[in-house]
Amino acid sequence: MEENFPRDAFEDAGYEAAVVGQKTYNGVAILSRTPLEDVSRALPGDASDDQARYVEAATVLDGRMVRIVSIYLPNGNPTDSDRFGYKLKWMERLRRHAARLLANEEPTVLAGDFNVIPEDGDVHDPAAWREDALFRIEVRRRFREILHLGYTDAFRALHRELGRYTFWDYQKGAWQKDFGLRIDHLILSPQSADLLTACDIDKGPRGKPRASDHTPIWCELSV
Repeated sequence: MEENFPRDAFEDAGYEAAVVGQKTYNGVAILSRTPLEDVSRALPGDASDDQARYVEAATVLDGRMVRIVSIYLPNGNPTDSDRFGYKLKWMERLRRHAARLLANEEPTVLAGDFNVIPEDGDVHDPAAWREDALFRIEVRRRFREILHLGYTDAFRALHRELGRYTFWDYQKGAWQKDFGLRIDHLILSPQSADLLTACDIDKGPRGKPRASDHTPIWCELSV
């Protein structure tokens, strides 16, 4: 729920927040030390979709407008359910909106849990995941369609090594065995890609007690 978001604590630390949440597992947020404007709280294309999975905002950094999108893309499992169809439709809506964002010619970052494993090298056991909604060919194809609009996978632009992950399940000792997935992504418009100076995955938080099953991925843009 949005009212449970610790907004006061972030504001005391100097951040402004744009938050979309609901009484389920869904929720997204953007934090910024500069004022946020032009905030959008839903992915366009389906007015009936009330899941808290998208927030978009712009901010001015060093005199330049930068647009940030925070995404929690649907998981889609099981693949023989309506959830998989919802995921594919959501990704098509995202592709259409991502194309419109390019027309702004602004540095833009699409960030978050995409629930997409792009390639075999982004999962510990590709064969075991082949029919999962995170790795089905239909899902990977739609992810590539977004990239082919002109976007760049920030991590892959700077790191060619395989076996780097952002998610490890709580079950079956996945963390201890390094049985991970790379499903959290920072996708950059051409204007952002031109400013990219660093990107990496920070595994440290995942090893702490009561950790999230995700770990942070970050990038640095020289605005």
